[in-house]
Amino acid sequence: MRRFRRTTLITIFCLSVLAGLGLARKISFDLPAWSILFFIPCLLLLRPKNKISFLVIVFLGLSLGLWRGSVYMQKLGGLKNLSGQNVTIETIATSDAVYAQATQLEFTVSHAQLETSHRPLAGSFKVSGFGEAMIYRGDRVQISGKIYPTRGANQARISYAQLKRTGLDNSWVNRFTRRFSAGMQSALPEPNASFGMGLLIGQRSSLSKDIINQLTMVGLLHIVAVSGYNLTILVRASSKLKLRSKYQKLVLSLALIGFFILMTGFSASIVRAAIVSTLSLWAWFYGRKIRPVLILAFTAALTALFNPFYIWGDPGWYLSFLAFFGVLIISPIAISKLFRRQPKIIVSVAMETLAAEVMTLPLIMAMFGQLSLVGLVTNVLIVPLIPFAMLLSAVAAAAGMWLAPLAGWIAWPANLLLTYILDIVKLFAAIPGIFLHRSVSTISMLYFYALVILVFTAAHKQREHLKNAKIT
Repeated sequence: MRRFRRTTLITIFCLSVLAGLGLARKISFDLPAWSILFFIPCLLLLRPKNKISFLVIVFLGLSLGLWRGSVYMQKLGGLKNLSGQNVTIETIATSDAVYAQATQLEFTVSHAQLETSHRPLAGSFKVSGFGEAMIYRGDRVQISGKIYPTRGANQARISYAQLKRTGLDNSWVNRFTRRFSAGMQSALPEPNASFGMGLLIGQRSSLSKDIINQLTMVGLLHIVAVSGYNLTILVRASSKLKLRSKYQKLVLSLALIGFFILMTGFSASIVRAAIVSTLSLWAWFYGRKIRPVLILAFTAALTALFNPFYIWGDPGWYLSFLAFFGVLIISPIAISKLFRRQPKIIVSVAMETLAAEVMTLPLIMAMFGQLSLVGLVTNVLIVPLIPFAMLLSAVAAAAGMWLAPLAGWIAWPANLLLTYILDIVKLFAAIPGIFLHRSVSTISMLYFYALVILVFTAAHKQREHLKNAKIT
């Protein structure tokens, strides 16, 4: 009887959980919460890794995903029942407000609760309205207006609302973030200051629409979106420091990851990146290797179980994992096929960028109908400079915070590099015909990803066969 590896069974379990969460949108699965405890003994009894274990793993994963998804579907149903009604909610702001249409303050909130019944509302909301001069992340806000369910990263929207701040944020992290942003503004001119904050912590709300459009046209919008690339730079920088032991490097890296999450907020992409980075650090510290597919499946299942709204309609969550699949899985296979030796850094960056774009482009075209013809070129020219731009921008912001009289001189290198990057973006965005509005059907997109999985599976089996042949 065929036996399966432990890592294979864990991967299958995670994929089954994701499938169960997806099916929960169509299938109701009422199960008492305490019954989930029976899953643990079942998993402990799966000592023989045979086909029976495989089937049990699939059943347990589907059951867990269906149960968790059904709980959130009930919450989503309660939110839909409020569609078009005037409501008053107490909530917490999850982003600093910016001025939107009709001079409204616009921001996102979570942990909403109806004022009349004190019933919690699941998910995050996009809110815009009047009544306060400013709303900062972490403030408690009372919001009155008509609520409408939406699709995407936010589950509902309230526009032209009446805002009333009922509690000020006392978090030292948010205060430090605001001071850091103010230091950047005093050290660098616009738009470099806002662009620097976008590179560091993904804060692009203060970037002008022209720059956002130019970055989109040349395929570089991801550099001002908080992602795993930012964490990778921080972890690699800490590993280069001359510390006494691996333990000190591990503690420093984990501290940087935690502080970065607190500064940027718990978005889907950064939570995914933090889990991946933590697992990779754990494997490095104990001298073990974790299969990339297992990391991908485990992280996806964990984040989706925490918030099923991710898998039900958050484009950023899907794009994040697709890019991760391209960089961590597709790119190494392509490099091993095309090069006998490890290529230079510029070639590696180009291959990783190409793999990420190949994996994300079908979804982008299916959802947004966008295609950049110069994305690969601009990524090769600019992405290798991002770590230096982040470092110099952080130095400039620190100078603006603590050495204001000298901030202009200290920030000069950052100003020069950020200006160069924005000039390259503007130059390529001005080329006629480089940005196309093309879309693909959902069926075509699914066919493409099925083909990628088949090719990856064949390449993986070939590598395993060659490895076994060498051992023999």
